[in-house]
Amino acid sequence: MLALSTCIWCRKTKKLLSSLGLAYEFVDVDLVEGKERDEVLQTLSKWNPDGSFPTIIVDNSRCIRGFDEEEIKGLAA
Repeated sequence: MLALSTCIWCRKTKKLLSSLGLAYEFVDVDLVEGKERDEVLQTLSKWNPDGSFPTIIVDNSRCIRGFDEEEIKGLAA
């Protein structure tokens, strides 16, 4: 998941994923620097050209943009 450390929707998404017992990794984009930041922004552009947060990349095959509670809950099914 690509997130912002200051984003309420990103925090809600992390909380929901945890409450569903789903393992996930995240990067707070606003906290990375240098080459790593460039790589993260390139990944964001690939999966979510609008650049909105949160951006959840699922199994490197699909993307959930924003806090879509029903779609996120569907990951636990």
